[in-house]
Amino acid sequence: MNHRPEWGKPPGMTEPSAHPLDHLVLPTQSLDLARARLNSLGFVVAPVGIHPFGTENACVFFADGTYLEPLAVGSREVAERAIGEGNVFVARDHLYRERLGEEGFSAIVLGTGDAEADHARYLEAGLSAGNILTFSRAFTDQAGRSDTASFKLAFCADKGTDDAFLFACERINAPKIDRTALQAHANGVTGIAEIVAVSDEPAAQIALIATAAGAEAGKDDALQLPNAALTVLTPEAYASRFAVPALPPSELRFAALVFWVRDKAAAMRALAAGAVEHNMSGNDIVVPPAPGQGAAFIFREIP
Repeated sequence: MNHRPEWGKPPGMTEPSAHPLDHLVLPTQSLDLARARLNSLGFVVAPVGIHPFGTENACVFFADGTYLEPLAVGSREVAERAIGEGNVFVARDHLYRERLGEEGFSAIVLGTGDAEADHARYLEAGLSAGNILTFSRAFTDQAGRSDTASFKLAFCADKGTDDAFLFACERINAPKIDRTALQAHANGVTGIAEIVAVSDEPAAQIALIATAAGAEAGKDDALQLPNAALTVLTPEAYASRFAVPALPPSELRFAALVFWVRDKAAAMRALAAGAVEHNMSGNDIVVPPAPGQGAAFIFREIP
């Protein structure tokens, strides 16, 4: 079920054909570290998924169909070989870790029904980050039932945006597995309301994101995807809005996630149970980044 309210229609709202948010990639040094941190925040974390190119994940799934992908390097040898073979996903993950460390928020992933068409668009716009990647991996649910998930990815990045990238993800085969238990989070999160990025030139980066999503860029600092908002702020505006320290200057860096929760009090109880430090910014609950949690997490009650 998806009871997410509409975000609204800020300037720059996209056409209905714009790609929806699919998931977000959060590099981490260790999946054990990420699992412990996310559990303390009140999230249910799925079993480990192994990629055939050296990385591994332990995802957090939401009722609105989106998810978080904490990503670790399981085999450096396999990952290095994949980079040498032109695997853009692993290469960009490696670049991110080299520049910003092992913990962070590296990529926004957009859902698509035709990754080949997206790749062609990115090439035409001069924003392709490399070759298409097609792969499959096993998926296991909480009860131990397994299936195979298959994906085709098309990558988008500007030459100056080494700290972030986007890609379109076509689900060739979606696992026929009941995720209900994986979506029952103690903190009450039902989905992602907003993604917040920082940039020294927000307007230019909104244009890049609009191209990745197949959307029309507006004149504001916000872009409305079909199922989430995406906002790009200057480091100073970001710090002011969420009462957090300003991030260093960057062409583009993904900084924060805003989650929908059914009951703010339940979210606060979950954070207290996990002994998680948090602050308030207006009516939002703000949890600063920490090891295993590479972005600021903001919990917002569904109105």
